[in-house]
Amino acid sequence: MKPVAESPVPALVLDQVPPWVRALVAQVTALAIVVLIAKSSVAFGGAGVGPIPLCAAQALLAASIGWALRLAPWWAVIQLGFAPTVVLATAAHLPPGLFLVAFLVLAGFYWSTYRTQVPLYPSSPAVWEAVGRLLPRQQPIRFVDVGSGMGGLVLNLAATRADSIVLGVELAPLPWLASVLRVRWSRSAARFRRIDYRRLNLGDYDVVFAFLSPAAMPALWRKAQQEMMPGSLFLSLVFPVPDAPPDIAVDVPGLRGGTLRGWRMRSTAEG
Repeated sequence: MKPVAESPVPALVLDQVPPWVRALVAQVTALAIVVLIAKSSVAFGGAGVGPIPLCAAQALLAASIGWALRLAPWWAVIQLGFAPTVVLATAAHLPPGLFLVAFLVLAGFYWSTYRTQVPLYPSSPAVWEAVGRLLPRQQPIRFVDVGSGMGGLVLNLAATRADSIVLGVELAPLPWLASVLRVRWSRSAARFRRIDYRRLNLGDYDVVFAFLSPAAMPALWRKAQQEMMPGSLFLSLVFPVPDAPPDIAVDVPGLRGGTLRGWRMRSTAEG
């Protein structure tokens, strides 16, 4: 059996470098290579390379360098799209203020994605129903959605489980603000906090739900093991915990790869 290909750059070194720095290095390096190729073509008497092939080459190079620098797979979309977007926007003669508005809106939604590697993943009513069926019914619970996005799951559970405390935590300002406004509009008992979930004590909750990204799961699982009480429930949508078979696995209809997994937390003595 062939071994899985790995990035040629040692992981131990790259783990110390923030993802946004690696992405910037990939873009700048790719641009430098493409500029060098274009100038060399002219210097040696060639007709020069057109802007479209150069743009495509820069995008492909940036994505390849990003892979070599161990960026998460979703960064490839950004790397591939950055140069073509800039070229198209320049050709369309868009007003400069539009770029500032777009930047502020994107920053509001993806506030710390460059650091946490957790993009915005909205859930759906099918997910809310699947989660609701797994919650204990015998007594009130304390539930937290880490990375609650626009707040749909939290608002739904607050309505269907009026006996329980339901909290959503979100770091990106615009999704958090949207959640707070939805609470006030609907007069829901749901609660939202704008805080990094890594600052929470997960031991304060009976059920912890996450719909984050593969990059975030190992650290979140370690935190859950350290802090969550025996008998509490850790749920993850789509993204599994590496090397930890779940106690529960439920397929969510209508969601690609949408398996809802659950782990019953055990004491240290139980392993």
